[in-house]
Amino acid sequence: MTVRGTFRPARVGEAALVALAAGVVGWVVMDWWHGDGGGYVPLPWTAVAGTAVLAIAVLAAGWPVRRWVRGRRDRPLDPLVAARTVVFAKAAAFGGAGLAGWYAAQVLTLWSEDSPVLHRRMLLAGLATLFALGISVAGFVVQRWCRVPRDADAEEPGR
Repeated sequence: MTVRGTFRPARVGEAALVALAAGVVGWVVMDWWHGDGGGYVPLPWTAVAGTAVLAIAVLAAGWPVRRWVRGRRDRPLDPLVAARTVVFAKAAAFGGAGLAGWYAAQVLTLWSEDSPVLHRRMLLAGLATLFALGISVAGFVVQRWCRVPRDADAEEPGR
C-alpha cells in the first residue's frame, strides 16, 4: 500500500511568515514588558550553542536517508525512520523560523541601548538568530534529501 501525496513539505514562504509573526509578537511583548518596568529577557550563551547543535543534529538525522536515496543501500532503510526524519525536518524548518523571529525581536529591542552589557546581549541574540536560521535551512535541506525519485519504487518493489 502506497501513501503518496499525504505529506506536504514545508514551504519557504510559510516559514518566513512564521518568522515574521514570531518577530512581531516577540518585539511587541518585549517592548511592552520593558516599557512597563520589566527587565530584558535573559539570553545565555547556551542558547547560541544549542541552536548550532540543533542545526547539526537535523543534518545528521537526514544523512542516512540521503545516502539511501542516492543509491548507497548497503543496509535497508526503515521506512518509519525515514518518515520520522522528514517530519523532524519539517518541524525544524518551522521551529527554526520561529526561533529566528524571536531572537531577531530581541535584537530589535536592544538596538537603541547604549550599555556595553546590552550590546553583548544584542550580539548573542544576533548570533542566535543566525543559528536559528541555520536550523530552518537544515530542515529544508533534509526535506530535500528525503525526496525519493519516482522510479525508485519501480526498482525495488519489495522495499
